[in-house]
Amino acid sequence: MKGYRISILRHGKTAANEDGIYIGKTDLPLSEAGKEELRELYETHEYPKVQKVYTSPLERAVQSAEILFPDREMEEVDDLREMDFGVFEGLKAEELLNLDSYKKWLKGGLDNPPPNGESLRNMMVRCYTALNGIILDMMENNITHAGVMTHSGILMNMMSCFGLPKMKPMQFACPRGHGYEIMVTAQMWQQSYCFEILGKIPGYQAVGYNDAGEALFDYEDGYDDGYDNEEDQI
Repeated sequence: MKGYRISILRHGKTAANEDGIYIGKTDLPLSEAGKEELRELYETHEYPKVQKVYTSPLERAVQSAEILFPDREMEEVDDLREMDFGVFEGLKAEELLNLDSYKKWLKGGLDNPPPNGESLRNMMVRCYTALNGIILDMMENNITHAGVMTHSGILMNMMSCFGLPKMKPMQFACPRGHGYEIMVTAQMWQQSYCFEILGKIPGYQAVGYNDAGEALFDYEDGYDDGYDNEEDQI
């Protein structure tokens, strides 16, 4: 049975991320440091050669897709946008610690949104809607390998809700510019709404360069992907 491969990645860093500020629906571009980090990753690691990229419409995701998947057809998918943090948007965690509404939100729950924000249940529905549309488009247009550029919250919940083997959302936390490779078949999706998790991306790290400045990869020894480093997930 025909399989469809999807590379799901987290976008790069913004100035708000650097300052520890909550941004969900807020549309900010990548910072210069964020752009440089992604360019360095692209130059030193092997990223998938996808046929098409589906991206969140927010500028930080679009810019990330352009850096990591240059010269590829791109389609913006509204449901890949990050969670709306409501009144917490634009604020740091330390500014919110004494608010009862913030304490309540931190307790979690599918139907416990930030004030004027989005519930986790609604975000999970969006994850399904986005994935379903992407998979159907791939099947209809004979796309066998696609990229998805989205946000940390979307990526973690998408992997946790629909990925096999089953894991908690925070177990899918990953550095910016990194993500996961998945495989899905029409039967898996239509019968169970699930996909197989193949592993982490990007691939191998460059071990050197040739005379033309092209990266050389050691495919036997693997690579250090940086997943042991803790990262702020805001």
